[in-house]
Amino acid sequence: MLSRHFLRAKALQTVYAGVTNQYTTTDEIVKCFDYNVLRLNDLGIIQLSTLGQLAFTAEKVIEAEMQKFSSQQVEIELLKPLANNLFISRLESGFELRQQINRLHIDWSNNFDVFRKILNAFKVSQPYKDYVAAGDFSFVSDRNIAIAAFKMLINDSTLRDIIFERDLMWEDDFDQIAQYVYMMLKEFDEEHTNEATPCPLVYDRRNENEADAYDFARKLAVDTFKHIDDVEPMIRKHLQNWDFERVALMDILLINMAVTEFTCCPSIPERVTVDEYIELSKEFSTEKSKLFINGILDKILIELRVAGRVVKDERGMYDPELEK
Repeated sequence: MLSRHFLRAKALQTVYAGVTNQYTTTDEIVKCFDYNVLRLNDLGIIQLSTLGQLAFTAEKVIEAEMQKFSSQQVEIELLKPLANNLFISRLESGFELRQQINRLHIDWSNNFDVFRKILNAFKVSQPYKDYVAAGDFSFVSDRNIAIAAFKMLINDSTLRDIIFERDLMWEDDFDQIAQYVYMMLKEFDEEHTNEATPCPLVYDRRNENEADAYDFARKLAVDTFKHIDDVEPMIRKHLQNWDFERVALMDILLINMAVTEFTCCPSIPERVTVDEYIELSKEFSTEKSKLFINGILDKILIELRVAGRVVKDERGMYDPELEK
């Protein structure tokens, strides 16, 4: 589920951590990369668990209302479809998901007021009013309203802050992971959503394509770290009227990673590599970095070609059309 672009970003952050923390072994790089990525699964599980808590909050509000001398039947009927949501119930019954929630010790009991506030906003939203009015509480309609609820939960600033308290590093990745969880929720169908359903993970090594992308990015981080001293002379050679020591560290690392892809990834076209690191420079470095990195990489790539260090297979062959 994680894109290669996103995983490249994790590899970049890993190499940056290795350089700034003065790691000395590739084992440290591997452990750092694994931790950075696998923690994203934890974030996804925490985000997902908010759906069950919202339904549980609706159930508790109904129970409290029914115990009143003069209960509000309208409120009870309004919240029943959410409290009894078939999709959320099926999702929560998954054995693997329950294991993950227990492993992470996810407990929202101290945040009832936060979920009550979100519930109050959601029950008067137009999607929920339309859902109740339609009276079609099938698996599909329950899934659709659960997805609408998930969007409201994820966009609540108070709830986000509570999640960030567990790991401040999650703030940068929160919206991206929420998007992945949102996409996974849309893929669940009635036939396969039950107690045996595999836990929805933003990175699932059981998926061959995801495992390949993960291994690619981890190897990219390791190889970049191993050869970082070898690339420095090439960068210095092509700097004009600029001292190497004045170049932003992030720019140096981006160039290093691109050189690693040029020389160690035969299936990736050169122009794809250049474009990827220009995009990453927009996310992680300065406004002028994209021009600097593009210029240096063009010169280094010529040098590497002449030296016969760029060998591409059929998938990675240079395509002039990419230059247009």
